[in-house]
This record gives sequence, C-alpha cells and structure tokens, in this order.
Amino acid sequence: MTQPYSLYFHIPFCVHRCAYCDFNTYAGQEGSISAYVDALCSEIEFVGQSARAEWSGNAAEAHTIFFGGGTPSLLSPTQLESIFKTIRKNFNLLDNSENTIEANPGTVSFDNLNELRKIGINRISFGVQSANTEELRMLERAHDFFDVIEAVSSARKAGFDNLNLDLIYGLPEQTLQTWQTSVKRILDLHPEHISAYALTLEHGTPFGRWSSHGLLPLSDSDLAAEMYEWASDAFVSASYAQYEISNWAKPNRECVHNLQYWRGLPYLAFGAGGHGYAGGYRYSNVLRIKTYIERLNTEHNLLNNEFPLSPATVNQHHQSAQDDMAEYMLTGLRLTREGIAAPAFRSRFGRDVTNVYPKEIEELVGFGLLEWHKETSEDAKSSDVLRLTSRGRLLGNQVFMRFV
Repeated sequence: MTQPYSLYFHIPFCVHRCAYCDFNTYAGQEGSISAYVDALCSEIEFVGQSARAEWSGNAAEAHTIFFGGGTPSLLSPTQLESIFKTIRKNFNLLDNSENTIEANPGTVSFDNLNELRKIGINRISFGVQSANTEELRMLERAHDFFDVIEAVSSARKAGFDNLNLDLIYGLPEQTLQTWQTSVKRILDLHPEHISAYALTLEHGTPFGRWSSHGLLPLSDSDLAAEMYEWASDAFVSASYAQYEISNWAKPNRECVHNLQYWRGLPYLAFGAGGHGYAGGYRYSNVLRIKTYIERLNTEHNLLNNEFPLSPATVNQHHQSAQDDMAEYMLTGLRLTREGIAAPAFRSRFGRDVTNVYPKEIEELVGFGLLEWHKETSEDAKSSDVLRLTSRGRLLGNQVFMRFV
C-alpha cells in the first residue's frame, strides 16, 4: 500500500437545479441533509474498516479530499466538521493533504469561509460560469459577478490561497466578445487555478429537451473552438500553464485530486451517485438520496462487502488489464504536458504502448492529432511521450474513442 488514495464526497443537494446540469443533484431536499451526513459518516467508517482488514489493521492513507455536487457549501461547518472527524478516525489523512470544496458564489460569507478554513478545507472551487448577466440568467445561476468578487474577497480574507474559478463557453448566442470579457474579469481576480469547459447539451436535461425541440439555438462549434483557443492564449499570457485539456494553473497549483483521476490512480467515492476506482474495481453508488440513507442505516452491519465496496454500492466492475490500459490512455492523454510516457506505460502494464495500440497511434499521429515528444527528466534520462497536438485538444473525443 504505497499510493495514497483520493477521497471524493458527493453532496447532491441544490437550492435550484440548473437547466444544463446532468449531475446527480436534487432541489428541495434540504430537509434530508442531516440524515445524509450521518449516512455519509457511516459509509466512511464502513470503507475505512474494510481497508484496515485489507491491510492487517493499518489505516489507508489519503492525500486529497474533494466535496463535489450539487452544492456542498449547503452543509453547515458543523456537519462538514463531523465528516472530517470521521475521515481522520478511519483514514490516515496526510498532513499536506489538498482538501477542496465546491461552492456557488453568493452562498458563502466571510464567517462561513473562516469556519471552513479552520475545519481543514484549504481549496475552494467557485462555479462562476460567466461574468455576463444575461448568460448567467440563461444558465439559471442565482449569482451575479458582484457575488463572485465578494466570494473571492471573503475567501482571501479567510486565508484561502488556493482558489479555482470555473467558466463555461460555447453557450447559445454567446459571442466571442462576451466570452473575452468573462475571461478578462476572471484574470483580474488572480485565482490560482482556472477551469473552462464547453457547454454540452445532455440528454434528459431541460437544455437538451429545449434544443431537440428547436427552442434553444445550438452553439457554433467553430466559434466555440475560437473561444477555447483565445482563452488558452490569454491564460498562458497571464502565467497560467495548461496541464489538462480544460484546466490551467499557476506553478504548483494543479488540482492534485483531479490529477489522481487523470493519472489512473485509485480514489474512493462516498455518497449518493459517487463513482470510485480502487482495489481493481470501478464502482458506483445508488443515486437517490432516500435510498442511499436507507442502505447505510439498514445494511451497514448486514453486508460483508469486499473493499472498496459499501452497502451503497449498486454497480461494480472488476477491471481487466485491457480495461485499465484503455482508460489509462483516455485519461492520460487529457494531460496536455504529461501525456502518456512510454516507460511509465511499460512499467505499469508490462507491455509497450506501441505494441498494444499500434494502429490507433499510427493513424492519430498521421491525422495530426497526436505527436511523440522527447521528454528529458532531471536525471538526464529521456523518454518518448505521446501527447495531444494543439489540433488534438480541439478534437479530443475523436482521439479518446479510438482507445475505448
């Protein structure tokens, strides 16, 4: 047991569910938060104890925590503190762990943020999405950009020195000018990390339904590509390094938790709808809040689940070597600088990447979507690294589907 785990906690509560959201979230169920927190603590204890049984009584190490949702900031500091206490009781949380919470601007105050900092949260990801009032209204966001400024200012006063700000581009009727304004306003706030995602119209969401009935104009893919390239140049000019297709960071401020995903390293998931990867399994928990609570209350002591599964687990898949290699390619190629290092692939899977995927790599290099890069390490050893080209970043899904 040498690789520490990342711990993900899904908090599915929202005051309002945005029309574009495809995550496992629910509005109007805030009355269940207390019981949900109790169930979450039970699941942490269950998985932590099964990990101890796996490793002869030793607690599993964890080096990142991420509260996602939903709106995790709807939990009170007292509720979050109880979760942290349960984590520390059942896992060996390393001293320098990265502990992130997602929050909506307008839902946090200085006092609230100050309490979060004392509990152990040391990184906040604010869902900004846009600096344009009309775009925020279309997205059904409850905040405006003044709320963003206030949230960032309060976080700084509370001692947070690691902030991420999320943006969305490719919105219906969004112009390059309004997008550029959002980017510039974000840069004026000097966050340590910026994420920029293209809007996707997911099936089953109001946006998806409206679009299919012609009630919502489709975004222009060429314009979205122009927005992406312009923003990337702007971020780099402002001293942010792009390290993943949709993520830019100041030096040493990459999101360690998300790097765990992209590097194909193990992470444990807790909460309704949580997805995890550990112990040779990919697994997911039950979606509904009520069912999740019931499973942890009634089955906690009745089931003898193998680590990392819990009474909340409803889907599990024991990974084959082929599964792991394919997913390693898919996630690793998202890392624009690291890519897939040939020696690392060979060390992990005992095979050369060019022997496992000869046709796929040859074709994608020929199409100008992948390239081989000679990387020299600190010990002067050089290795071949397979990375996306600039064009490949725009057509990433066309690359990834070749390996799945």
